[in-house]
Amino acid sequence: MVLVVAGGLCLAKQPESHYQRKWCEAQHGRTEVRLPDRTRVDCILDTHAVEVDFARKWAEAIGQSLHYSRMTGKRAGILLIMLSPKDQKHLDRLLNVVQHFNLPIDVFTIE
Repeated sequence: MVLVVAGGLCLAKQPESHYQRKWCEAQHGRTEVRLPDRTRVDCILDTHAVEVDFARKWAEAIGQSLHYSRMTGKRAGILLIMLSPKDQKHLDRLLNVVQHFNLPIDVFTIE
């Protein structure tokens, strides 16, 4: 299942951590959770381990989210930060790969 949730309109680019913190807090999650292998999950929810990245880094987010899922036993999630309408192509690529390979990743967006 691929779930896409849109956020509010972004007027200025902020660091990744700004969007990570804002979204994760709204979902009642925990940010920057260190795993036994010393990697850090951007946001841990009750059900998901979520990788947060700017849209252009969609391909990297796939591997990281699957790794965090394996390490935590939670479902993989990716939160793509969408800064402009041009980022839609990155979201489309991500969704196509997830669907084509039937990857167990839920996709969220914030604008």
